[in-house]
Amino acid sequence: MEWQRAQVFFSELEHQNQLILNAAGEGIYGVNADGKTTFVNRAAQEMLGWTVDDLLGRDIHSMIHHHHLNGDHYPSHDCPIYQSFRHEEVSRIEDEVFWRKDGKPIRVEYVSTPIYDHAQLAGAVVIFRDITERKENERRLREAMDEVAALRDQLEQENTYLQEAISIERAHHDIVGGSPATRALLARVELVSRTSANILITGEPGTGKSLVASAIHKDSDLRRRPLIHFQCGSVTHDMTEVELFGHVRGANANARQDKAGALELANGGTLFLDEVTEIPLEVQGKLLTALQSHEVSRLGDTRSRDVNVRVIASTSRNLEREVQAGRFRQDLFFYLSVFPIHCTPLRDRPDDIPPLCAHLLGLACKRLNRAPPSITEGTIRRLKKYDWPGNVRELANVIERGAIVSTVDKLKVEINVAPVASNRSRSTLLTQADIDGIMIANLIACLRETGGKVAGEDGAAALLGIQATTLYSRIKKLGLTSADWA
Repeated sequence: MEWQRAQVFFSELEHQNQLILNAAGEGIYGVNADGKTTFVNRAAQEMLGWTVDDLLGRDIHSMIHHHHLNGDHYPSHDCPIYQSFRHEEVSRIEDEVFWRKDGKPIRVEYVSTPIYDHAQLAGAVVIFRDITERKENERRLREAMDEVAALRDQLEQENTYLQEAISIERAHHDIVGGSPATRALLARVELVSRTSANILITGEPGTGKSLVASAIHKDSDLRRRPLIHFQCGSVTHDMTEVELFGHVRGANANARQDKAGALELANGGTLFLDEVTEIPLEVQGKLLTALQSHEVSRLGDTRSRDVNVRVIASTSRNLEREVQAGRFRQDLFFYLSVFPIHCTPLRDRPDDIPPLCAHLLGLACKRLNRAPPSITEGTIRRLKKYDWPGNVRELANVIERGAIVSTVDKLKVEINVAPVASNRSRSTLLTQADIDGIMIANLIACLRETGGKVAGEDGAAALLGIQATTLYSRIKKLGLTSADWA
C-alpha cells in the first residue's frame, strides 16, 4: 500500500509539473524510497540514452550509477543519492559519472533532494547536468599549461647547458690548419654536416673532437636548435642515467623537482656524446632503445616523450676493441658509426703548427689584454720537433703560458713535458720538469694498460707498487682525468 501510495504521489507530481520537467535543460528524475525510478524527464533521456520504458520502476542506480570512472564498483549504500532519502539530506556532488545505455560514461554534477508526501519521506528528486565537455576542456587546459611549464623548464635548462658551454674555456673556436689531414677533415665535415647521419669522431685526447662536433652542428640544418654537449665521463656511473634521461620529482631521494635529461634538451637539435665509451654498459641498451624509438621516459615517470635528435659521438679509444672486450655494445657501435671522422694527432701534421700558434696566441693575448709578441722561426722549429702527446690542447697551454712569461716582443715558450717518444741519451741530465713529464707519461701509460682501473690486484697501483690511496691522490694532484688515459 505504501509503495502504491508513493507511485500515485510521484505520478501526480510528474503530471502537475510535466511541462516544466520537459522544458528544463537539466536532467531530472525521481526515485522512491526503494530506489526505483518514478519519472525521467526528456533531457535526462537524451543525455543518458535510456528511455522512460527502460528505467521506469527499475533500480536506476544499478543502471546508470553502478561503477566509478576508474572501473571500481559503486555500491548503492555509498551513493549520495540514496543518502538523500535514507538520511533526509540534500547532497550536492560536483564530479561523478552516470553511465549511458551504450556503455559510455558522462561526467555529471547533481543535486539530490529528499521529497515528502504529507510529512512522510517518499524518495528523492535528482537534478543533474552533463559536464563532460567542461571537464575535457579543463583537462586540455591543464595539459596545455603542463606543456608550457615543461617547455619553459626545457628552455631554462637548455640555457643553463648553453651558458655552461660558453663559459668553458676552449683553445679555439674554429678549425685552423692547412695540412692535408686538416683539409681532408674539413672536406668530410662539409660532406656530412647537411645530412641527418649519425657521426663518430675518433682521435687522441686534445685533437679537437669537440671542435669538429661543433663545426658539424653549426653547418647543419639544425644550427638554430641547441647543441647539447654531454660529457659522458664527467658524471659518476650511477648518475649517467639521470643526466641522460632526466627524472620526475620523487623518483629518488635527490629528485626534489622534475628534471629533463640531455636527450630531451637536445630534441630537435644535436646531442654530442663526448667520450661515449664512458657510458656504463647497463645504460647503453636503454640509450639505444630511446634513440631508435625516438621516445624517452624520465626516471620514475610512466609517460614517454617524443624526441628526435641527431647524434654525434666521440671517443679517444679504439671502439671496435671496446666492443670485442665486451665493454661497449656492438649494436650501439653500429648505430653511432654511420659516418666516421678521425682527428689526426698534431705530431702527424706539423704544418698546422704555425697557423695554430698564431691563432692561439691571438686568443690568449686577448684574454690577457696584452699585445701579442711575435713568433720567431726558431720557436716554430722547436715546436715542430716536439711530439705533442697532449696535441692541440697541450699546444694551447704552452702558447698561453708563453704569452704570460714573455716580457719582450718575442714569444718565449717552455715545453715542460718531455715527449713520449723521446730518444734522449741516458747520459743526458734531466731537469725536474723532464722527470715530472716522464712520471706523468708513465702514469698515463700504466692507467691505459689497466683500462683506467686504479685499485685491486690488476690495478695501476699494484703495477706501480704503491698504495691505491696514494695513486688516487697523485692523479688528483696532477689534475689528470679519464680522458688523459683513454
